[in-house]
Amino acid sequence: MFAPVGYLPATWQDLRVLEASETTIVYTDGACRGNPGPGGWAWAVPGGRYRSGADPATTNQRMEVRAVLDAVTALPGRLEVVSDSTYVVNCFRDRWWQGWERRGWRNSARQEVANQDLWRPLVAAYKQDPARLRFRWVKGHSSDPMNDLVDRLAVEAADTQVGRFGDAPPGILGRPDHPVGQQRQP
Repeated sequence: MFAPVGYLPATWQDLRVLEASETTIVYTDGACRGNPGPGGWAWAVPGGRYRSGADPATTNQRMEVRAVLDAVTALPGRLEVVSDSTYVVNCFRDRWWQGWERRGWRNSARQEVANQDLWRPLVAAYKQDPARLRFRWVKGHSSDPMNDLVDRLAVEAADTQVGRFGDAPPGILGRPDHPVGQQRQP
């Protein structure tokens, strides 16, 4: 819901309602050096906040989910989560989580769902207010500036095992992950 042009809120409460109705776009990504291996995750809001973190022994899928969970936990209001992970996007778009719950957190092959420690709180946040979260897929390594930003932050965290955060886009970034068809440089 957007205010009409020239609209001024009558009270601070009206202003808070307007702010709460806006959707924040947040880009997320995960990276892993080896799979499993040292990993990193990151999220960033265009022109705004960002955060990254690391795990010394993890998988790429864990880092993808960890980035989303951290963003959903850290950012208030409605979110459009943009990810290059079909693992993340399909879970909500195709409602995989409903099948997991029906089957006692087992996937369609009747195996335990991986990364339940991350999926369960993320699904709980979604179920608490389904209108709060939307998910959109973006092709990785396709020159989307924000996807490239979170990729570089996640790769930096995986390489250094140090995360970082800020209220404005970072000025200095780590190296990018390898583009499709190219090898990583040591």
